Amino acid sequence: MSSIETVKPVVTTKPSTRQACISKQMIIPAKYAQMTADEISRQIQDKKQQFGDELVILAHHYQKSEIIPFADYVGDSLQLAKSAAANRAAKHIIFCGVHFMAETADMLTTADQKVYLPDAMAGCSMADMANLAQLERAWQLLEATYVEPVIPVTYINSTAEVKAFVGDHNGVIVTSSNAEMILKRVFAQHQRVLFLPDQHLGRNTAFQLGIPLAEMAIWNPKKDQLLPHDSNQDPQNLKVILWKGRCCVHQQYTVDQIAQLRQQIPDLKVIVHPECPIEVVQASDFYGSTKKIIDVVAASPAHTKWAIGTDNNLVNRMIRDLPDHDIVSIDPTAFSCITMNRIRLAHLLWTLEEIENGSTLQQITVDKATQISSLKALDRMLEM
Repeated sequence: MSSIETVKPVVTTKPSTRQACISKQMIIPAKYAQMTADEISRQIQDKKQQFGDELVILAHHYQKSEIIPFADYVGDSLQLAKSAAANRAAKHIIFCGVHFMAETADMLTTADQKVYLPDAMAGCSMADMANLAQLERAWQLLEATYVEPVIPVTYINSTAEVKAFVGDHNGVIVTSSNAEMILKRVFAQHQRVLFLPDQHLGRNTAFQLGIPLAEMAIWNPKKDQLLPHDSNQDPQNLKVILWKGRCCVHQQYTVDQIAQLRQQIPDLKVIVHPECPIEVVQASDFYGSTKKIIDVVAASPAHTKWAIGTDNNLVNRMIRDLPDHDIVSIDPTAFSCITMNRIRLAHLLWTLEEIENGSTLQQITVDKATQISSLKALDRMLEM
């Protein structure tokens, strides 16, 4: 433990691609505030028709419902990026999501395709909890502590720079749907992993694989400190080091909320996202990725009673789209993803007009070196 506390590495890093994007001062022009929703919708539809096959609009499941009707594809982040990559006819790809998603789409598409984010401030608080400088410091400290190599495993919800670091250090990317399978295969060959940036996905996945909580610890990037589950634990016995990050949306759901709903609603089934705390996952009947949540609920018999723990934008659409099921949110008052919700119809129209005028103001680009390193980690995932 002493090496964890005493090594003081010197780190140099470059500005993140998101910082560069925000520095463009992307403030939506005031004229859009003067337009009605109907006017904006009509103009979006007209411009979509003008662009034809050269335009693709992607929308993440957590987007506001006003965005969804204009999307060519709706899904999870990697699924959407792969859909964009498969569409070679599209020269312009608008990603209604958050920054790391647009980065992934840019890395998977060709040099002739341009990816745009309608609002530069649409970031991901979880992804922002792990930056390259912090990771470089953590890595040097962990290398000084362990003889055996630590394998970095990063959630797709991370910046391109973090993905690149992971790719260059024999690591791998995971999604919420394949994390268990990938982590199992990593442990078949290696003794220890650093899982970032979401501690809850890492903890839930490792626990499902039979790793006890006593063999997990949290890495605090703000203090460069390893925090074992038990203060008397030997760091050499750890198998999973969890980055101290979390999803602001999924941390809102609690065991008490689930218990109250089970008392109020007989025969209730509960399904939550694995970004929820472990006690919430353990109190539920099912857990899984956004796609799994949708698929499991949709495939259940009519009139099955469900409480769902994920972004309420999606839950409310499921309530509307699956009227033969009895669906409630675990917490109807929980806030939806604040940064994801920054994108409105006005932002979408603004982006279309900027593209039409030849502007690259909202374009997201990842430099070639970062792409190459990031894709190493992504390719390892796909190989597994």
